[in-house]
Amino acid sequence: MANANSAHPGDAKIFVVEHLDPELEAWSSLEYSAIASECSATGAKFLLSSVPEQLELPENLQQAKGLNIEHRSIETVFADQKDRVCLLDPAASKELSPEDGDRFHVFLFGGILGDDPPRDRTSELRKKGYEGRRLGPVQMTTDTAVRVTRMIVQDRVPLEAIPYIDHPELKINKHESTEMPFRYVKGKDGQPIMPEGMVDLIKKDSERGFGDLL
Repeated sequence: MANANSAHPGDAKIFVVEHLDPELEAWSSLEYSAIASECSATGAKFLLSSVPEQLELPENLQQAKGLNIEHRSIETVFADQKDRVCLLDPAASKELSPEDGDRFHVFLFGGILGDDPPRDRTSELRKKGYEGRRLGPVQMTTDTAVRVTRMIVQDRVPLEAIPYIDHPELKINKHESTEMPFRYVKGKDGQPIMPEGMVDLIKKDSERGFGDLL
């Protein structure tokens, strides 16, 4: 994960997740909270856009440092900066590179990225005409996608140089385990970096089956 001291104030970027669901699931709020915390620690800004006015945020998000809530859509907020917005798009033909940190100021993610199988939620943003970049061939959770993007454009770490763990197996109990169908950044402890509380949530919901989380 990126070092909190590695960001340069003059290079501060804006990471935007366009919330494309009328509701906010518990696992999604954990991801958003993790994104807010890491962006705040590295001098970046996190904006959660298109949040329905009537949506009541859970307590962990209400208290999340670095979270900026926007009820308007990305199109409205950055109407005059369209050429400075990069859409992280699995269908894009070009991979994100450190040089894109010079070209773009806003990095846009379509929630929810962590669908399995992917439902191409990003297509709703693709239609708006933003230039796209991809983060490799393996599906990532939303917080991982933001984490990887931040490491590339702020810390100048090439996509292929970031340590990953694909499809890690989580032990639910002595007899059961579940395989996560996503790519994660490998932490210093050798484990996949996940939002605080996510493993407990997965274990708690394991009886319903992993598909119910998505």
